[in-house]
Parts: sequence; C-alpha cells; structure tokens
Amino acid sequence: MVFKRRARRMRLGCFRVGPMWLWKALLVFVAIAFAGQLLGVIFNKSLQQDRSRSLFSPDGQGPSLGSCRPHTHVMFLKTHKTASSTVLNMLYRYGEESDLHFALPMGYQFGYPLPFNAHRVKGYRGPHVIEYGIMGNHMRFYKPEVEKVMPADTFYFSIVRDPVALAESSYAYYKSVAPAFKKAKGLGDFADNPRKYYDPRLRNNHYARNLLWFDFGLDHNANFSTQLARRGEESIRHAFKLILVSEYFDQSMVLLRHALCWPLDAVVSFSLNARQQKPSGGSSWVGKAAAPQPPTLSLTDAQRLKLRDWNALDWHLYQAFNRSFWEEVDRFGRTRMEQEVTLLRTRREVMARVCLRDGGRPVEAARIRDKTIRPFQSGLVKILGYELQPGLGNATRQACLRMIRPEIQYKDLLDNKQFPRSAPQAAANPAGGGHVRKDSSQLRTGELAVGGRGGVGRTGEEERDWDGSLLSRSTSNNQTLLGGGGRGGIRRGGGVMRGGGGVR
Repeated sequence: MVFKRRARRMRLGCFRVGPMWLWKALLVFVAIAFAGQLLGVIFNKSLQQDRSRSLFSPDGQGPSLGSCRPHTHVMFLKTHKTASSTVLNMLYRYGEESDLHFALPMGYQFGYPLPFNAHRVKGYRGPHVIEYGIMGNHMRFYKPEVEKVMPADTFYFSIVRDPVALAESSYAYYKSVAPAFKKAKGLGDFADNPRKYYDPRLRNNHYARNLLWFDFGLDHNANFSTQLARRGEESIRHAFKLILVSEYFDQSMVLLRHALCWPLDAVVSFSLNARQQKPSGGSSWVGKAAAPQPPTLSLTDAQRLKLRDWNALDWHLYQAFNRSFWEEVDRFGRTRMEQEVTLLRTRREVMARVCLRDGGRPVEAARIRDKTIRPFQSGLVKILGYELQPGLGNATRQACLRMIRPEIQYKDLLDNKQFPRSAPQAAANPAGGGHVRKDSSQLRTGELAVGGRGGVGRTGEEERDWDGSLLSRSTSNNQTLLGGGGRGGIRRGGGVMRGGGGVR
C-alpha cells in the first residue's frame, strides 16, 4: 500500500515537472525567435542605411570644381547610336532633381528627320517666352530655330562615334526601317556595294550614310571634298562648345562635368539602350554585355575600310573631333584625367552594388520583372535593361530608378509632371515610371516613317506627324529644308547650309 502511494506521488510529480520544463523550453524558443527577428530588422535597417550612405555620401560631389557656377541652360544634340541615350538620362536626372524646365517634343523626337523647328517644342509660345533649362531629344540640328527656344547663355554639346561602329549599331537597330539595310543580306554585303542598295530618295535611308553629318543638319549625300568637310567641321565647332567621343565615354564625362560645373554623381551612369554585343576592352562602364556577334553584322577589315569611305564625311568629323578631344584632355592634364576617371568608375561600381541586381549586369527586357522599366526593342539584337535591388529605402530606390529608367518612360514621366492637365492618366505604377503611350515603339525609330508607320500619315503631298500636325510638303532627292517644319525655302545639293542650315 505504501509502495503504491509513493508510485502515485512520483507519477504526479513527473506530471507536474514535465509541463514546467516544457514551458521553459517553449519560452527559450520564443525568446530566441524574437531575438532573431529583432536582429534581422536591425540588420536590414543597417543594410539600408549603409546603402543610403553609399549613395548619398559626400563622395558623390567629386573633386572640387573651384568657384564656377553650375550651368542650368544646356542643349545636347542627341546624335544616333553614340551612347547618347545614356547622356540624355543624365540630363533628365539633373534637370528633374534641380527642378529645371525641359524643352520636350510633342512625341519623342523633334519632328525628326526634318530640320528642327521651334514649334515642335510642346508648350512653346514664342521666342524666350518660357525659360527652358534642358533640351536633348533627337532632332536634326538647326541652330536658328534652337536659339528661339534656348537662352543666349546655353551650353551646347554633342557626341560622335567611329562611323564603322556607328554603322554596325545603326544596321542592327534600323534594319527594318532603312530600305538600304532591308535589301542587304548583311552589313558586309551592304559595305561591299552600298550604291547597289542605297537610294537617297527613299525615306529613312539617311540612317545608312553619314548619319552624324545628317544629325548636325548638313547634307549627308554631298560628294566628299576636303574643303566641304572642313567647312562642315568649322560650322560645328562654331555652334558647339564641346564634342564628346563615345569610345572614351568616361573621359568625356569628366570633361563634361567640369564644363558644366556639375557634381560627380550627375555624370555617373549605367549604359542605357545598349544592345547585346561583344564587350570592348579597357572600360569598366557598367552595361556592356557579352554575346556572339550576329553573322549579319560581321565585317572583314576590307569591309570596314569600305564603310569609312562610304561615310567619308562622318569619318572626317570623327577624326577631327577625336584629335581636339585629346587636345582638351592634354589641357586638363593626363594624370589628373586618370585620377578622375578612376574616381568616376569607383563611384559607378558603388552605385551598381547599391542599386542593381546581379552585380549590375544588364539583362534582357523579358527578364525584367517590372514591366514599366523594360527598354523598347528594335532591330536584330536585344536591347538590355536593369533590375533594381530589392529592399531599398524609398529615397535610395527613387535615386536608383532615375539611373535605369529607359528614355521613353522617362520622357513620359517628365511630360506628365510638366503638363499635368494634358497628360494622360497613368496607371498605378510601383516604379514611378510614368505612362507609356501605346505608340511609343513606333515613334522611337523615327516619327516620319512612310505609310503611317511611326505614327505618320500622308495627305496628298503633305506629311503629318503622329499628332496630325502638318510638318512639310514632300521634297525631292537631295534637298534640304531651310526653315524647318515646311516653312522655309528649299536648297538643292550643296554641303554646309549657311544662313539657314543646320549649323552656322
């Protein structure tokens, strides 16, 4: 009997002690879980703060610029296939952050490929009625009309590229737009006999010959002569204070930063609108992605020489401005340039780690989860974009987003801010990318495509832009509009347009 009572007490004791240890273990587990969660929150906040400090640190100001004052009136001639979309992104960012007024096109280009006309600026109400700070969308340059829009103290600059590399990019991007490229089996086939495929009377064939010369407002079909080429070069030098070189992009950004008196972060960028291609050596510019060169773009050394001959006016410009570019670097100081390029590249790498997934490697548009920041696709190769790092703080995310927002979406965003009443209502957009019009892909490759492509219709002999506004009456071969928008006279042939040409 005594034994049974003791056994019963032991069972009751075990029953009481068992739950007590269980509760203690449970409390320890809860405490550990809570501590882990708390540490995770602290770690995430610390990581966000570290990223924020990296992005908004004093390093973003760069080396001292002295007592200069930042330029707030800037005109950039956005030449085609020269890394100009990346430069335009810098201007968009600086202008947005500085609350400057943009001279924006009604579509996505200023009536291109016609010479620029001031009335192509959205909201334009006459010469100097509105103070514009930034102008940089595609146009065919015509300075008398630009001067009606931009203030007298405007800083003019542009960018050039080796015409062979430019031709490769142009062929890849405008293969379906330029008739000369459409007919050729590949770029090498075109280079072997360009006159077999090129008809100067056909619209959009300007993409196939002396495209730089054309964008500067000059007659790209003129027969080459040294005298003509030098006149064109001098007219450009007279109109522009700085000509950058695409192949030396980082050095160009250093010179531009000092010319504009802008902080370092204003010229730090990721490559935008870049096609998937073989990377060029010697540069750490984020955005170059390796991919096999498509067979249609392959060239022999002999074909490269033929393309330089075919684009002889562009080749002259490139050589001339490449020489003057390095003369400017010498005046700046080679050692000083190397130091500042190193600072710029280091800053870019820091910002890439903060902002971008996958170490900053660009990705195909279809792989970008946020559809509002997918780049527009055109031509034979894929145009790449970026994805943002997850978990960024709001201020950091917005700063990073500005750096990777594609050109079309950024233009729409600025348009909606500047013209809130006339802008279409944007859908809820987590990236803040703005509304993208359905016709943006058409307008991107040229606002004046034939037969309604590119948003342009034709009424008899008249040509109308995407919005139905009259641009001009059609012109015959090798003519240049002088007044822009169909208002000026017409000059046949010739080289540099004076007293009404692209540059003066």
